[in-house]
Parts: sequence; C-alpha cells; structure tokens
Amino acid sequence: QVQLVESGGDSVQAGGSLRLSCAASGAPVRNYYMAWFRQAPGQERKRVLTIYRSGLITYNAESVKGRFTISRDDAKNTMNLQMNSLKPEDTAMYYCAAAIGLPDFRYWGQGTQVTVSS
Repeated sequence: QVQLVESGGDSVQAGGSLRLSCAASGAPVRNYYMAWFRQAPGQERKRVLTIYRSGLITYNAESVKGRFTISRDDAKNTMNLQMNSLKPEDTAMYYCAAAIGLPDFRYWGQGTQVTVSS
C-alpha cells in the first residue's frame, strides 16, 4: 500500500502562492486516484482537486478554479498542488489522499498547514 507525506505548507499573505507536494512511497501514484483535500478549523474535510490515473483532472471546489492546479510526477512519484492568488479563506490543513476506487480514499498523509493572512 502507498504511504503519503505532504510538505510545502506555510504562512503567506493574500495574493501569494504556494506549492504543496505529496511524496509517495510503497507504490506508484499512477496506480491510484489522487486528490487534495483541505480542512479549515471547525469545518469538515473537503476534496479540492482530483487527478485520475489517466491524468484527467477534476475540480471538486469551485472556489479554486483558475487559481489551483494539481499535477503528478510519475518519475518522482509525487503529486503537487500549485496554489496561486491565495485568499484568507484558503487557510486550512491540506491533505493528500489516494484511492483505488472513487470515492474511497483510504490512504492519507498527515497534512500540511496553509495559512493566508489578509
């Protein structure tokens, strides 16, 4: 089974950018549906973006369209989240997750904190 470790979280000003990475071990990321989730304080965890095994990308949160991009690097066995034009409402713990079949995300990283100040 795959193990996932996120990195790249930080505190930034509104309008800034961050790039999160999810390093996988134990199995190739290309074998899984991979996604980024986020959870703000007091709120439920929500899926933001998904990349299918085929490379198809779906946006699961309207609020990030045009600002966030998901990508996968099969050679490095990583998945990335490029976040531009960050807003305070993007503040959350960000998690990467993997599923063999949607929407059953069974494999999770520990999360990385993103804080956006106005």
